[in-house]
Amino acid sequence: MPNKRSWAEPWKIKMVEPIKMTTKEERLTAIKEAGYNTFLLKSEDVYIDLLTDSGTNAMSDRQWAGLMLGDEAYAGSRNFYHLAETVMEYYTYKNLVPTHQGRAAEHILSTIMIKDGDFVPGNMYFTTTRLHQELAGGTFVDVIVDEAHDTESEHPFKGNVDLIKMQNLIDEVGADKIPYVCIATSVNMAGGQPIALQNLKDLRALCDSYDIPIVHDMTRVAENAYFIQQREEEYRNKTVREIVHEICSLTDHATMSSKKDALVNIGGFLATNDEDVFMKAKNMVVMYEGLHTYGGMSGRDMEAVAIGIKESVSDNHMASRVGQVQYLGNKLIEYGIPIVMPIGSHGVFLDAKKFLPHLSQDMLPSQTLASEIYIENGVRTMERGVVSAGRNKETGEHYFPKLELVRITIPRRVYTQAHMDVVAESIAAVYERRNEIKGLKFVYEPEYLRFFQARFSPITN
Repeated sequence: MPNKRSWAEPWKIKMVEPIKMTTKEERLTAIKEAGYNTFLLKSEDVYIDLLTDSGTNAMSDRQWAGLMLGDEAYAGSRNFYHLAETVMEYYTYKNLVPTHQGRAAEHILSTIMIKDGDFVPGNMYFTTTRLHQELAGGTFVDVIVDEAHDTESEHPFKGNVDLIKMQNLIDEVGADKIPYVCIATSVNMAGGQPIALQNLKDLRALCDSYDIPIVHDMTRVAENAYFIQQREEEYRNKTVREIVHEICSLTDHATMSSKKDALVNIGGFLATNDEDVFMKAKNMVVMYEGLHTYGGMSGRDMEAVAIGIKESVSDNHMASRVGQVQYLGNKLIEYGIPIVMPIGSHGVFLDAKKFLPHLSQDMLPSQTLASEIYIENGVRTMERGVVSAGRNKETGEHYFPKLELVRITIPRRVYTQAHMDVVAESIAAVYERRNEIKGLKFVYEPEYLRFFQARFSPITN
């Protein structure tokens, strides 16, 4: 009898949503109308939607029941207090400012803490985070370990901060020019790669010696905690919940898009242990979001977030969530398809440079590959390469990141293993005809976060 037994998801399906299957001719028309940008496709024209795990989760019966407990009072909703208590209990942060989603929290925090000429180190950039830092007058500095930029490296914690890079930045610009260091758990742009708890402890000690706060981009903190449990010997017998609590306790402030780990479709918050930052954030949220006890969220949605936080730190849930991603990743490896290794937490990332080596980076290989995957079988993925990286605000030149990726993002509790098989087979079919694929060029480019709305056309020559 085999030693390894099959496993199944720790949930059962209570409701289904029919999805549309299209012909190749229909998909060719749809992608052309969308300007070869998968963000501009209509949802109804997508068969398996792996564009993002943000807000695409399936909520539990308890969360749906929680919606009926929504207190929609304009001020002092009981759901706000339940959420604040949950954030303190599970995440350690003392003060909570709800926002409609994570980027609103980034905007508020950046505006409060960053001054013109500041430098903001982080373990790899994220699109909205870096934009808010730049709009506030800061300059992002990447201090992630070099292994994060190598898709073939099997380093177990490619989200780690390189402490030498961090120290060099302090020596170069001075600690007074560093308002904070921004640490993402499960680094998205690196392929969903975790940071080790020991590395975070070492960073905490370094920052304490210079009085530099740590901001936690915690949207996938529970996924990061699962990898710590699996890969750091000291935490092998700790629960995901216990590890999440310790991660958060090592940071000062947090921004959260609840649309990921917290298993909801909308919502976010800014959390802090600093009373001065809290008071300033409460003033700002009233201007941009809503009263400080709802911040752009309904009472029912705050209740769903509070319940989702508790569900997200279940060991069984997290083993299933990451297990499905690893299942897809291993299927693609069997087909010989180049992906970011080790397999990440929230999605599998294709290495577009190796998938389409005949396309130079200015021919937008990731954007091209995402559109080809859709054309093949209606599977929607997204680009994470030169298009997402944007342009240097001073020179106007493209940033050419070392990683040119296509992200295949798995929503939580939505798709079955059979869907993952279809996805793998579809990508394998594209891989078989990869040498026939030509690149794309920009035909429309918005000023900010261009990957959301840019339009492209095929390079014909």
